[in-house]
Amino acid sequence: MEIEQVIEFLAHVPLLQRLPGSSFAEIAKRVQFKHYDRGEFIVRVGDAGDGIYFIWEGVAEVQGSINDSEDFHEDRSEFQLKRHDCFGHGTDTSYHQAAVVALDKVTCLVLPNEYSTLLEPLSIWSATETEEHSMIERILQLDPVEVNIFCGFTPPDAPQYAKCYGGQIIAQALAAAAKTVDHFKLVHSLHSYFLLGGDQHIPILYQVRRLRDGNSFATRSVDATQNGKVIFTLTASFQKEENGFEHQDIRMPCVPAPETLLRKEELRDRQLFDPRLPKNYRNKAAGRKYMNMPVDIRFCEPHTYTHQIKNPSSTMFWFKAWGKLSDDPALHRCVVTYISDYISLTVSLNPHRKRGLKPILLSLDHSVWFHRPFRADDWILAVIDGPSASGGRGFSQGRMFNRQGELILTLIQEGVIRAAKPRPPVAKSNL
Repeated sequence: MEIEQVIEFLAHVPLLQRLPGSSFAEIAKRVQFKHYDRGEFIVRVGDAGDGIYFIWEGVAEVQGSINDSEDFHEDRSEFQLKRHDCFGHGTDTSYHQAAVVALDKVTCLVLPNEYSTLLEPLSIWSATETEEHSMIERILQLDPVEVNIFCGFTPPDAPQYAKCYGGQIIAQALAAAAKTVDHFKLVHSLHSYFLLGGDQHIPILYQVRRLRDGNSFATRSVDATQNGKVIFTLTASFQKEENGFEHQDIRMPCVPAPETLLRKEELRDRQLFDPRLPKNYRNKAAGRKYMNMPVDIRFCEPHTYTHQIKNPSSTMFWFKAWGKLSDDPALHRCVVTYISDYISLTVSLNPHRKRGLKPILLSLDHSVWFHRPFRADDWILAVIDGPSASGGRGFSQGRMFNRQGELILTLIQEGVIRAAKPRPPVAKSNL
């Protein structure tokens, strides 16, 4: 049996969806195949626990005091174990509380007790202990609630906005979907809609629906809910890596290397003392709390204009995650999805800026296509432009390149861009 087949099998075991991709390979190396004939006991009551059993093929049934009671005589299907079901114990000191009998020829994979720690990962992205996970990896850490349901949070040191940052919701939803797909398949496209603003102070539940599992492709949909209401929905398609036709007609723009550019934090500090900017603007900027992004951002053309005048409807910047990320390729795609929502909508507003304008910007939909592999902790160039605005909506599109000039990603976003209505004057009392 090829180890790749075992890894794919394990990735479809619902109770293992919390594991990082690297754990499946380690488990696949250590499981043992065991075969049972019809009517044969797989385990008996009182047998010492020798590991975790995964049903590879066939059907088995649990026999014990609970399911043998009168309440369960009519429907025993709840106690039948089929492909991808599992049972057992992870310690030598435990004993089986019920018998499991083969209803036909059954094959099991058994993970011996000494390797049970492989089922207890430190995070959904990494099975090994590291000095410290980067902020973006902590933002994308989800807690499995039950099969196909995950819970996401906004860490205290994550960027804080009036509402939950849209890129965080997209990336967490994609992470939830990715945890229900075998790790040989990676997301190649996603399409999403924002329905309601998210509250960053309370958890978000992500409900995944497994729409399709094929040999090459898998499809998932995810609903994000808060307070019982769906605030966001996403559909993503995943593909197993394969060789095919290759071409790229789009060239990466010629821009300065990221090492020669100022970090976003350094650029802000320099602007505070730039006499070319209005004094009032600099004073207000100095009084605002600066938000640390979980990625290093360096604009290719540091500007000296403000948001009080018309600006170009395009921008380019290099970015990469702070620190070293875990190696799971799914994590790196989630990280870039997180940053894909950054500034992409604002460029379509830039040509309409003027003194006194108080804009309203709300994301409506967001789509991403992934073209080639990459690492999000290496430099990536984002090229964003907003070619159109009409009907109260702004349209923006973007492309991302690695340092070798390869096109790795295309994104499209549409959102509401409006001028806030002035508040009616408060009536003054004549008394």
